[in-house]
Amino acid sequence: MEIAGGGRLEVRIDPSDLGKRVSVRRLTGAPDGAGKFTDTVGVLTSWNDGVILVTRRSGETVAIDEASLVAGKVVPEAPARRRGPAAARGELVEVAARAWRPVEEAPLGAWRLRASEGFTRRANSALPTGDPGVELAVALERVRDWYGERGLPAYVQLETDSAEGQERLGGRLAALGWRPEGATEVWTGALAPVADPDGPAADAVGRVRLERDVTDAWLRRYHRSGDAVGPHVRAVLGSGPSTWFATVAAGGDAGAAAIGRAVVDGRWAGFMAVEVAPEHRRTGLARAVMAALARRALEEGASAAWLQVEDENTAARALYTDMGFAAHHGYRYYRPA
Repeated sequence: MEIAGGGRLEVRIDPSDLGKRVSVRRLTGAPDGAGKFTDTVGVLTSWNDGVILVTRRSGETVAIDEASLVAGKVVPEAPARRRGPAAARGELVEVAARAWRPVEEAPLGAWRLRASEGFTRRANSALPTGDPGVELAVALERVRDWYGERGLPAYVQLETDSAEGQERLGGRLAALGWRPEGATEVWTGALAPVADPDGPAADAVGRVRLERDVTDAWLRRYHRSGDAVGPHVRAVLGSGPSTWFATVAAGGDAGAAAIGRAVVDGRWAGFMAVEVAPEHRRTGLARAVMAALARRALEEGASAAWLQVEDENTAARALYTDMGFAAHHGYRYYRPA
């Protein structure tokens, strides 16, 4: 907190700081001294009619009565966490969108409405990449109508945790009754180390079969496929500039022991759907699958790698950290309350 001479707390933020990361302290409870101080750190997303909205990293928006503020200041952006390839958020957003194309897409100004019969939120959410061309409330109503016509819930995907993040837009959505769901991070790293594992993974690379088309065995291992795999699932999985599917056979009729998917797009190779059967885990198969895919991507001219990992997937986060990946930015989905 900002403390002026003599130990006096001071509010050093105002509406001109909208969109900046701030730290604020407010007095909650009784004003007679029985109250307590509460601190909030996040992006200042709104300041209207005496109410301040601060959006935390979790997507939660905290409403604060301006009269309760006792201190506040703008805080510097956190140091860049990535140690991988330099990349702007916008570049990675576009690369990720091309790697997971929806079955149906429609423009709403600079927003993209994406639908794929409900298969994954990524392929069934609106992606704001600029101005929707209408007032936000109108845009959100059109989003709800468009997805409602298709029997789907309305989602908006917003990027976070970068200098170009969309936390302020998230705060405006929250003010209009939309709530955040899920938290995922985009991680980046150098591609060459992924292609050169050691230990059991190095021995297992030769067992990985690479194919252009998704197979039934691959789909049976993929946990998001569900029981009925329609053409929309194959269409989304098969999309991308240069897509490869990796499979490690379990032997006999046991199906796939491990699978993975990679999309090569210029300098980038994106890794998705890396899964290992429970009875084959901790044997190096995940690294072997990624190594085989990385080697093919290097042959196609890629040099950088990216992937997406959910906040609660601690095992995957540990694996990717050990492989040299680091967080670049995050994203989450908003839907009507």
